[in-house]
Amino acid sequence: MTRRFPALYLSAFLSLGVLGQGQAQTAPPPTPTPPTLQQTSTSPAQVQTTLFALSDVLALLRGSPGWQSADLTYRAAQLALASARTRAGLSLGVGADSNLTKVPWDTGEWLGSATLNVSAALNVLPWSPAREAVRSAERALAAAAVDLRNSRATLTIQAVQAFAGARSAVTALALTDAQLALSIRLRAVADGQRAQNLITAEAVLERQSALESVQAAREKAARGVNLAAAQLTRVLGRPLTLPTDLSGFGTLPNLTPSGDLNTLLSRALSARPEIAKAEGALADALAALADAQRNARLPDLTAGVRAGQLSDARGNAGRTVSGSLNSRTGVLGVQVSLPLKDTGDIPSGVALSLSGTYTLLGGAAAGELAQASQGVQQAQLGLSTARQGVDLDVRTRLSDYQDEVGGLTSLGTALIRAQTALDSARARVDAGLATALDVDQAALGVTQAQNAVEAQGAAVELAALQLLQATGELDPALLGQMPALPTPTAPPADFQPAPAPTPSSPEPTPPTPAPGGQP
Repeated sequence: MTRRFPALYLSAFLSLGVLGQGQAQTAPPPTPTPPTLQQTSTSPAQVQTTLFALSDVLALLRGSPGWQSADLTYRAAQLALASARTRAGLSLGVGADSNLTKVPWDTGEWLGSATLNVSAALNVLPWSPAREAVRSAERALAAAAVDLRNSRATLTIQAVQAFAGARSAVTALALTDAQLALSIRLRAVADGQRAQNLITAEAVLERQSALESVQAAREKAARGVNLAAAQLTRVLGRPLTLPTDLSGFGTLPNLTPSGDLNTLLSRALSARPEIAKAEGALADALAALADAQRNARLPDLTAGVRAGQLSDARGNAGRTVSGSLNSRTGVLGVQVSLPLKDTGDIPSGVALSLSGTYTLLGGAAAGELAQASQGVQQAQLGLSTARQGVDLDVRTRLSDYQDEVGGLTSLGTALIRAQTALDSARARVDAGLATALDVDQAALGVTQAQNAVEAQGAAVELAALQLLQATGELDPALLGQMPALPTPTAPPADFQPAPAPTPSSPEPTPPTPAPGGQP
């Protein structure tokens, strides 16, 4: 009797639909019915939305906190550049000064005067700190644009992983439900066999233990579904209830990275945020070194000119125009002074001035130059380290992708072999050379091979996503429906963070798909 237990177990398991699944492998899959998911917002009202494909997940991703945070980070770099350009541009100011004099002290009279001053300043020399700050902010904005693409790509990978995890969790729960129904039936069969004294009490306990194990697996699978929903909630920033059937999900994206290793490395070195940040840091360090060298060689010179009613007998000036230019700051300043009352007949004239200082001993020029030189060396080492890290990352991701593709090829062959074995078993049954049990066993092999192919296919697509992110191609591959990023050197003034999509106002999809495939 105990030898018949595996056959009974297998027959009962296949009677629940495993055989039907194996026989339907060659038929096209049914059209998935879009499930209804309950989307809960922070408001008391609940919004119903349909979520059946990865494109819907990516649309919801645009309203996630992580996505908007990346947009705000880029916006901050835009504002920093605008602020730097404002400080480097023309500045105007208006002021006033007044004085009250008495000369001589014992017999003189109190005389007052007030003057209105209008001043303007402009950074005219290319090495002025304000203009260098603009160039630094432009480099920072370019790095922020690359970082924005990388942040979006990282969030996209998280969304795809969460989507794939949800599919896997729902599939696992469905399988454990079938196994639980089978175990319950086998436990009932065991009770009947024990009542007829056909099996031992140990066999009944063995089936009871199997039932309890399946029950525990079912509870674990249910918790897995809850965890998958929580993962989607974390990525999208809104709670979602997953479909209860795998047909409610769409498929994973079909992406095929192209290019050899050298091409992938070239793309990565031009698109990775680590490289952009390291190159920006090196440019800043070189600019600081040039400024330190200039300060160490050149004296601090200020040239000035002053024309108009320079001074009366009491030292009060009348209407004057003055200008100055400093060699280090590069600022050209112009000031117009207009007395608010008549200052009398003051002769007009012009005064030229030139002043300069040069440190002969002490000072911080030597230390600043040494520090700037060390900063350049550190920035060069940082850039070299970033390039080595990107090189290793691309090689690792490419190797992982090739490994997964190789595994998929072998599993595809195993599926063909299992299907061939099933066809052969059916032919032997028709010829009277085999039993239905042989067909059931072959069908189970087809089902197992199909599940292995689907799991490996998901692993291949996730590895492709990781490779595309490593080479900087994930943004055009998966985010084609998103608006193009602004050009870093000329950011638009109307760039705003992406608003959260609503079911009543879906975002349009561009007519031209992005290269690399679309989900």
